[in-house]
Amino acid sequence: MERMFRVLAFWTGIFTIMFFVGDMYKTSLLFLVQTAFFLTVSYLKLSERMYMYLFGAYLTVFMVGFTWYSEFILVPGFGH
Repeated sequence: MERMFRVLAFWTGIFTIMFFVGDMYKTSLLFLVQTAFFLTVSYLKLSERMYMYLFGAYLTVFMVGFTWYSEFILVPGFGH
């Protein structure tokens, strides 16, 4: 299971680089923090159950944050 967290760290690292190159610095910083989180957790040698609990907590925090952002911060039609 720790290898899957390293895979997640790899892909969030790729997104970090792509957002940085695209001059999206705040998003790049957010994905850098996620990369550090996934990489740190992958080397903790936890049980598989604990890895699943951590991933479930991560998904819960993501969904709450995304819903809050899209409801209260995002301006509809910001691209036009």
